[in-house]
Amino acid sequence: MRRPSRHNAVYIGLLAGSFLAALVAGWTSLAVEIDNAAYDVMYRLYRPPHWQTQSILLAIDEGTLKESGGVSALRRTLAEGLERVASARPRAVAIDMILSDPGDPADNARLEKALAAVPNVVLSCDLLPGGEAWDDPLPRFRQRAAAVGHVHANPDVVSRAVPLEKATARDRRWALALEAYRAARKAEVLESPRDLLVGDRLIPAARSDARAMLVRYVPPGMAPIPHVSVKELKQQPALAARFTGKTVFAGVTAQTAARDRMMTPYQRSAVGLEIHASAFETIAQGMFLRPAPEWLALSVCLLLAAGAGLTFFFLAGWPAYLVAGCILGAAHLAPYWAFTRNVVLPYSPTVSTAWLCLVVAGGYQYLAVRRRLGRSEAERVRYQQAMHFVTHEMRTPLTAIQGSSELMGRYNLPEDKRKQIAALINSESKRLARMIEIFLSVERLGAGQMELKQERFTAPELVASCVERMRTLADRKQIRVVVEALPEASLTGDRELMEYAVYNLLTNAVKYSPAQTTVTVSGKRESDRVCLSVKDEGIGMDQAEVKKIFQKFYRTRRAEQSGEAGTGIGLSIVEQIVSEHGGTVEVASSPGRGSCFTVALPAQAPVAAAGQN
Repeated sequence: MRRPSRHNAVYIGLLAGSFLAALVAGWTSLAVEIDNAAYDVMYRLYRPPHWQTQSILLAIDEGTLKESGGVSALRRTLAEGLERVASARPRAVAIDMILSDPGDPADNARLEKALAAVPNVVLSCDLLPGGEAWDDPLPRFRQRAAAVGHVHANPDVVSRAVPLEKATARDRRWALALEAYRAARKAEVLESPRDLLVGDRLIPAARSDARAMLVRYVPPGMAPIPHVSVKELKQQPALAARFTGKTVFAGVTAQTAARDRMMTPYQRSAVGLEIHASAFETIAQGMFLRPAPEWLALSVCLLLAAGAGLTFFFLAGWPAYLVAGCILGAAHLAPYWAFTRNVVLPYSPTVSTAWLCLVVAGGYQYLAVRRRLGRSEAERVRYQQAMHFVTHEMRTPLTAIQGSSELMGRYNLPEDKRKQIAALINSESKRLARMIEIFLSVERLGAGQMELKQERFTAPELVASCVERMRTLADRKQIRVVVEALPEASLTGDRELMEYAVYNLLTNAVKYSPAQTTVTVSGKRESDRVCLSVKDEGIGMDQAEVKKIFQKFYRTRRAEQSGEAGTGIGLSIVEQIVSEHGGTVEVASSPGRGSCFTVALPAQAPVAAAGQN
């Protein structure tokens, strides 16, 4: 359905505003929470391909902690575990324990020796409060390590990502998982603003986002990352073979000692050691979840907004709402479809754009339909009014023509009488033609399809023409028409329409006046306006009727009492004509004292006399 260009501009403007509002809403903290919740749901719904894990956990669990002597013996326990796996020749060992405090000398010596026995050791570090320095392992331990990696995770309740880079003002560290992968592959880290390249593995981690990497956790139903405690190793030395060729993540998993426990998108609790191992698996398997580029998210939102706008521009009714439902479904499913392709498309901006633009487009269509329906109803009423007008106003000349033609056909009239009747028929037919033309002009004027003629005429000329035409009607009721002195003011407008207006007032005065009374036409000049008054001695109206007199199809009690037929449309047309000429119509009336209709029109400069310069 096509709309005029002005409505098109409004429609496009509303859609553009809705689009921008949806994007702004997508940046709010509430939208971020919605995106995170949607991400977790999609994470649980999607099943990635199975993979063979390349890491293993050497855990100090509750049983190990209790048997080894508690937190004070952690270094001794860790050394014992490393001693038992050293013979299996693991590929690398990442230790999730901050070895910065002095500790027991004997335990330190044993741990230092154990670190020397395993290959590619990666130790942990942490930012001190204030973030200006690192809490590094003791030098004796650090000299045995291939690298030192930080153990920070994103500060959320649910651990979805790990920052691969952390830095102070002077020193930068890679994440423990990344250092473990690099040490296991004996590769260097090559940087670009958007990626990290380690060996042949390209990791999507933008510098602008602290190199955050979304972690791919092992889904339920798939073999988890192997988990062997130090206590189990002591009881079953053969378990050490499971560490061969694996990257080992060693640390505390006991609930009483591990304070870095967080939730995963699978709604499972995980300690830091498990999170770091999962981050390592994400890198090792190359199963990265890439945040959608801003241009892609913007393009999807723009496409949904355009789809919403085009739907309600070209369609209406149930087809439009059916397509709108499909667009909403696509908006809700698009983020999941992208997730299955390892792309994280923001959920909130996508869905909010679809909903808001569809609601605005549908609402605008509904209002537009209602507006067109109202216009159509107004046109229908206008057509009915026109038919009433034709029926009422044309009855008199048609009756005269019909009666005269019957007289000519029924009787053998003298020649002079026949000529008189023929002249009457000719006069009434011309009057009928003028009435039709006036009717069409008023209709076009009301519909805005016609401009008023700009003719110059005087008030006396206007009144004289109208009085002459209605003399016959006045004579039938023996009503005397008195024209008092009128101002010689010049008026500008459509003379034919103004004659119709004044003529209507005169004929109404005659129709609703008793026989043998007087109708007075007077005028005066008031500042820049010319006032013409038509006063009768009829039955008059009360104030309640005066307030309704110009309503279309309102018939006064004086019409019913006088027996005059009418539709109540004549005065409404008079008011419309006068209003189009910049004037007003006022009524003064009271029961039993007649009525006085006054037309006030803008006065122009006097008309120049013939031959006057």
